[in-house]
Amino acid sequence: MLLPYLDPNRTEAGCDEAGRGCLAGAVFAAAVILPPDFRNDTLNDSKQLTEKQRDALRVVIEREALAWGVAMVSPREIDALNILRASILAMHRALDRLATVPQHLLIDGNRFSPYKTIPHTTVVKGDGLYLSIAAASVLAKTHRDEYMRGLHEEFPQYDWIHNKGYPTGKHRQGIRSFGITDYHRRHFMLLPDDRQLSLDF
Repeated sequence: MLLPYLDPNRTEAGCDEAGRGCLAGAVFAAAVILPPDFRNDTLNDSKQLTEKQRDALRVVIEREALAWGVAMVSPREIDALNILRASILAMHRALDRLATVPQHLLIDGNRFSPYKTIPHTTVVKGDGLYLSIAAASVLAKTHRDEYMRGLHEEFPQYDWIHNKGYPTGKHRQGIRSFGITDYHRRHFMLLPDDRQLSLDF
């Protein structure tokens, strides 16, 4: 059973990102403020859920949350900033979209840059500990998956509809056969033998 909050006396927003380890596509982040009495027996770290469960939970979270926001940082921004900074920037952008200003932030992971003057707590594997972080992980993941399915329509040769931009065999074979797109992260090792520079056309 996930914990409802770290401090019951503060309005807390949980934050998480999705797509950090991908070779292609934006990194997404979400911020969620849940009601104090929110309970859901299915909600967990999005990686522990099926796609069907995540899609169903997204509807529940977006309907019942006191506030939620989702934002992205583009592949070009990722290349310019590095993936850690880009992930934190995506969280900041998601927080910007909250209709309610939280009093405290619960951040999944162990790295974060202060957001305005709001205190924060980083929690390693927090998406498996706190409901608000788990909710954020579901929104970030489902919104990013939807985005990657759209990109697949334009570039089906990379099998993004299935791998969502992660480094699978089919994705890397697509890179070998067709080169890279504007959606690929050019500073990542796109192929194990580091051939991406010769494919940059």
